Amino acid sequence: MHGPYDVWAPRPERVRLLVDGEPVEMTRGDDGWWTPSGPVPTDGTAVDYGYLLDDDPDPRPDPRSRRQPDGVHGLSRRDPTTYEWQDDAWTGRQLAGSVIYELHVGTFTPDGTLDSAIDKLDHLLDIGVDLVEVMPVNAFNGTHNWGYDGVAWFAVHEQYGGPDAYRRFVDACHAKGLGVVQDVVHNHFGPSGNYLPLFGPYLKPGRNTWGDLINLDGEGSAQVRRYILDNVRMWFEDFHVDALRLDAVHALSDTSEVHLLEEMAIETAALSAHLRRPLTLIAESDLNDTRLVRPREAGGHGLDAQWSDDFHHAVHVALSGETAGYYADFEPLEALAKVCERGFFHDGTYSSFRERDHGAPVDTATMPTWRLVVTNQNHDQIGNRARGDRLAEHLDDDQLACAALLTLAGPFTPMLFMGEEWAASSPFQFFTSHPEPELGKATADGRIAEFERMGWDPAEVPDPQDPTTFTRSQLDWDELGQGRHAVVLDCYRRLARLRRELPQLTDPSFGSVSCTVEDRLFTMRRGDLLVVVNAGETDVTVGVGERDVLFATPSGVELRDGELAVPRHGGTILGPVTTSG
Repeated sequence: MHGPYDVWAPRPERVRLLVDGEPVEMTRGDDGWWTPSGPVPTDGTAVDYGYLLDDDPDPRPDPRSRRQPDGVHGLSRRDPTTYEWQDDAWTGRQLAGSVIYELHVGTFTPDGTLDSAIDKLDHLLDIGVDLVEVMPVNAFNGTHNWGYDGVAWFAVHEQYGGPDAYRRFVDACHAKGLGVVQDVVHNHFGPSGNYLPLFGPYLKPGRNTWGDLINLDGEGSAQVRRYILDNVRMWFEDFHVDALRLDAVHALSDTSEVHLLEEMAIETAALSAHLRRPLTLIAESDLNDTRLVRPREAGGHGLDAQWSDDFHHAVHVALSGETAGYYADFEPLEALAKVCERGFFHDGTYSSFRERDHGAPVDTATMPTWRLVVTNQNHDQIGNRARGDRLAEHLDDDQLACAALLTLAGPFTPMLFMGEEWAASSPFQFFTSHPEPELGKATADGRIAEFERMGWDPAEVPDPQDPTTFTRSQLDWDELGQGRHAVVLDCYRRLARLRRELPQLTDPSFGSVSCTVEDRLFTMRRGDLLVVVNAGETDVTVGVGERDVLFATPSGVELRDGELAVPRHGGTILGPVTTSG
């Protein structure tokens, strides 16, 4: 058991603890952990401190810092953890049957804080949300970015309100019956403020898409793995979150006998048993391989769920007609049918974008559908477009309602992206605030060059360092009751009610799903319910027998004598005929 100021630092020959400006010598143990040799403040007060490594005159922040009040280059501060939790009665929220809502704290409200986000929780309840997924909040350099450039993994970004604001947010969510999913990044560190390599071998040779590889399997990796596993534990135990979304797990380079993800699953299950509430691990992965969520007893890693981008791609292409890049393989409407029936489109098939076979089949006989988390929009699929444009910029109201219909009435765990429920007019663009001019310029130039290679006019690509790129991405909550925004929001509310009322819409069996495609007409059976979407440009009439219309997109449908008339871009849910009296 290590003390509050102990630090793992096998690399330096000398370490001193700097507390309130006074250095305290530290003693090194055989395991590379250093312990203060003299007395230090231990009364739990908010003490600023750092570490002097060898002859470096500049103190470095604690690798496990819980607060960075002056930014990631400044001193760390003890988090006295005097917060009085009010959620003793909270028993958790399972993922099965739930709806997730993804938000970015800085752009979710005008104030961009965790406290201001609390005021919008009733809105989330109104559209049937069960779990609030927060994009990364760990400390990063600058005032605002997406959060994936974090370097202080144990600290909550100060501009969002710091650790106590985070606790207030979780407490408020639990009071309203909402679980919290925290998006965490364990596959790389950001480009500014990462002092961990000065302390120990946190990195290893090689790079992934975003940065240097984390040392998960080399010399000293046991402590690096413990660092990550303790971070997982912190979110569950100290911040009371209900689930973690694990960013880009395919970028974790680990050849260990027990993969880090499996180790996460083992420890999370043990902690869940101790806390007596469900704790969930959701992986973002582009591998299309359900080994991630296969039970450990069956040779899998034992995570609870994973993203399926194939669903997004199939829906996006079906409704927008866009077929550039990785969308090309999803052009036939049959791609959507395959995804809904079998989980992935690329399940060992050839991917023209990757120029190789990709993915592995889903065992639809045993795996529940809720283990796949799907979206029609999310931060990546919007923000990684050149202009950060949402579907609302390109689709009409009926098409947006069809996107909601396919997502919320489909067989998987649906996740909404903030603002999609009212066709928000604000984009979600890629924004940064690197204080270092050279890093800011490199980021902006790299972004522009990337899209210029794809044929975009550089003038159309927003500068991520321009403050207006950030403010432009903030939601405008005054839109909710106006025009098309109110129309689309009403569709989400109606679908939320049906999802709560009809067990067919949360049935986790792949066997309950069957789809057909005829020209541009898509149908999906969910038990005895029938979902119909006309992705074409002309009205369609189809025989459906005697049924009741349970939901229709804004332009409506007409059902007469077993014949269903669906307008262009329209959609509906049909149920069996019910009688009353």
